[in-house]
Amino acid sequence: MLSKNKIKQLRLLHLKKFRRSEGLFVAEGQKLVFDLLDSGMKVREVFCSPELITTVEKKGFNPKNIHSSQLVDLKKISQLKSAPDIIASVQIPEHSLSWEEIAGDLCLALDGIQDPGNLGTIIRLADWFGIQHILCSEDTVDLYNPKTVQATMGAIARIKLHYGNLPDYLQRANEMGIPVYGTFLEGENIYSAPLSPNGIIVMGNEGKGILGSVEPLIRHKIHIPNFPANRKTSESLNVAMAASITCSEFRRRMTPRKP
Repeated sequence: MLSKNKIKQLRLLHLKKFRRSEGLFVAEGQKLVFDLLDSGMKVREVFCSPELITTVEKKGFNPKNIHSSQLVDLKKISQLKSAPDIIASVQIPEHSLSWEEIAGDLCLALDGIQDPGNLGTIIRLADWFGIQHILCSEDTVDLYNPKTVQATMGAIARIKLHYGNLPDYLQRANEMGIPVYGTFLEGENIYSAPLSPNGIIVMGNEGKGILGSVEPLIRHKIHIPNFPANRKTSESLNVAMAASITCSEFRRRMTPRKP
């Protein structure tokens, strides 16, 4: 049985300021926790039903840091609608920003993404398309928000996010000759526009799009057209959907065609 103090400590990790002070975040559910255990991330403690203890031990996790827990206690910690049978506290990793790596491949840049689910989905699709780095404006939602962590489905272990001054990042990219792309309604059709195998793709805020401080630093404006062009349709795409389409087209250009 978990103590009231331990339950309180874990619940506090749902708040950003406590995650920062403790250097920990919470992961919930078998899929996510097992992925993190397999990934090499530093899992601090695991709290699970008695039936899962052997499975966790087989993954090489220190038995001293496995705590047999009742579902009623896990429910007090969890933010999911259905309480999971396993929860873990995980150390927040420190990632260094490598401009050499960014210059040689595709990278995403997020300008004020606010929805945790959108950020988690974007991280997941970045993992799918082999994009290792994401540059985030300082007002982008926290990576370790519980809803974001859950939406990554384990991709959080493989993608490096860097929070900072986005205009400064893009200015540096321009100085290095790294192509900077951005999605706009008035941009060039993405399916006919020239696209490079490397570069930074900027995705804007859910409601405001790419902000005025960032737009002048974008050298290549691209647009995802609706079909057919003259048909009345939705005002815009969800940012995670737009990111998926954009990344897919960039990677498609890199795929060798069979003779």
